[in-house]
Amino acid sequence: MATFLVEGGNPLKGTLNPQGAKNEALEVICATLLTNEDVIIENIPEISDVLQLMEIFKGLGVEVERLRKGVYRFNAGSVDVDYLKTELYAKQAASLRGSVMIIGPLLARFGQGFIPQPGGDKIGRRRIDTHFTGLQKLGASFLFDAQNHWYSVKASKLRGAYMLLDEASVTGTANIVMAAVLAEGVTTIYNAACEPYVQQLCKMLVSMGARISGIGSNLLSVEGVSSLKGCSHRILPDMIEVGSFIGLAAMTASEITIKDVGIEHLGIIPESFRRLGIKVEQQADDLVVKDTEHYEIENYIDGSIMTISDAPWPGLTPDLLSVFLVVATQAKGSVLIHQKMFESRLFFVDKLIDMGAQIILCDPHRATVIGLNREHVLRGTKMTSPDIRAGIALLIAALSAKGKSAIDNIDQIDRGYENIETRLNQIGAKITRI
Repeated sequence: MATFLVEGGNPLKGTLNPQGAKNEALEVICATLLTNEDVIIENIPEISDVLQLMEIFKGLGVEVERLRKGVYRFNAGSVDVDYLKTELYAKQAASLRGSVMIIGPLLARFGQGFIPQPGGDKIGRRRIDTHFTGLQKLGASFLFDAQNHWYSVKASKLRGAYMLLDEASVTGTANIVMAAVLAEGVTTIYNAACEPYVQQLCKMLVSMGARISGIGSNLLSVEGVSSLKGCSHRILPDMIEVGSFIGLAAMTASEITIKDVGIEHLGIIPESFRRLGIKVEQQADDLVVKDTEHYEIENYIDGSIMTISDAPWPGLTPDLLSVFLVVATQAKGSVLIHQKMFESRLFFVDKLIDMGAQIILCDPHRATVIGLNREHVLRGTKMTSPDIRAGIALLIAALSAKGKSAIDNIDQIDRGYENIETRLNQIGAKITRI
């Protein structure tokens, strides 16, 4: 298990290029199972979660060829569904939550799919009922082996149906859409997730011959087709990494330019940072963060303390709340961070409190941050990364702190951020991997 040694307090300056979006990559790679033709995907982030999914695909018999950095060819012409019953597959899929999205494509094309209870971040309960309820409405039979923690679905034929999802699940919507594109008839999905990742998946499926309307809304209509063809697709810049870099610039009082961010797909992320007083300027498709020595949190118009909370798109993504919380520790003013969607994601704040931050953890979902306005600098300490997003937040805190920090379990950070220490060291950070 690797560790980051971080020497904090060094100003950063330069340009950062965001990687391809992790969440989109997992979805569109799963979609390659829907055709027996070549699919070329560009801007794939070569991070551990994505590479692990590719290993599962190789085990299934999918041809996975790296054409050049970030560009891969997939061909699912010869899929061995029996691989899903092997111990190796069980081990691989159980540690990767995104692997749940192979169920929809496999069910649509081969009439069956198996998945162990998925793993991933330890951020509280993350139910997957929406996935299987939707697939059942399309005509699949569902079985859960409680003793061995296995899920399975089977169907001789899928038929379109109307469904109102009980939650706007991103991966659930993706799974259902990928099953519906080869179902007989029309499928209507209301309360569908409409995040850019889902929009990109739908656009890719349309380029493969699928018929999907309502893309970008929470009401999708999918008219099933008999087969899909190959295509080429390019993944968007990762909005979570863009937000992480904005937070990094603010906490370290640095001037950083973030290139080619895909402004139109960032939603309210830049404006939410501006509400914390951070100057985020747009220059064409780049974002420039500067003059962050001091930044002041806004209050509501009646003078009350502002709340930063997550919500389904186009609300603020929950994956950035850990970063917002860290950034608020050095702001002027106070803010309530309300993490609605995951019940254990704020438990990393005890590490920040050890560093000198003034944070009150109200309950598993809410934390009040009293900004230090840089009057008291965070101090270096020893920490452990509990999940991807808390991990990057702790790294940002360590880079702003006085003294040295050690962050254990950085494999979690590697799951979502490609060569992060190399890229940050190039603009002045001092991070050593051991």
